[in-house]
Amino acid sequence: MSKKIFITGTGTDVGKTYVTGLIVKKLWENKRNAAYYKAAMSGNDRGVDGSLLAGDALHVKTVSGIAQPINEMCPYLYATAVSPHLAARMEGNPVELQRVLHDFDKVCGRHEYVTAEGSGGIVCPLRFDGQELLLEDFIRARKLSSLIVADAGLGTINAVVLTAEYMKAHQLPVKGIIFNHYEPERVMHQDNRSMCEYMTGLKVLACVKNGDTDLDIPLETLESLYE
Repeated sequence: MSKKIFITGTGTDVGKTYVTGLIVKKLWENKRNAAYYKAAMSGNDRGVDGSLLAGDALHVKTVSGIAQPINEMCPYLYATAVSPHLAARMEGNPVELQRVLHDFDKVCGRHEYVTAEGSGGIVCPLRFDGQELLLEDFIRARKLSSLIVADAGLGTINAVVLTAEYMKAHQLPVKGIIFNHYEPERVMHQDNRSMCEYMTGLKVLACVKNGDTDLDIPLETLESLYE
């Protein structure tokens, strides 16, 4: 049986993929059979043959060194840098939940630790064209617990609390918070950490500084987050 976790963020560009790469790297370097999955990925570049390159997946694979084939990491790729539901409306190939689940299950069948990453924040529409599909539908279908990645800087208290409260209201379990772009000498970053913990009841499990190449969290703690 594989063990799984979902990585969400307080919004776009908070560093979910960067942090996810460090998570997967720590598992892989400690001889764990680790893998990555993302249901839908927007804003991808094209290769010389015109095919879309799975940018986030490529980043995670490169940083972590995992052996997982990149073509099993993400079933839906789009070029336009917008929410997947809008990208699909513009480009075609709308997200089908059954394919997302089928491909995810295949990855889980081959790997021990599977880290699934979301698109944008937790309130991300994957499809909205007469059929409605949200990111949380995937999370709920596979009973995944989540980690919240947040930027450590200004505005993060509001963003973290709103994300945590939304997830609580929608019965989406959260294991904890990881701060990105953390500057330990900055009083505001220190205060944001303590305030987010106080106001959500969740623990900040790690603080990632700019340029970090390793995740500062004990392996045993990281493994315990996966279910």
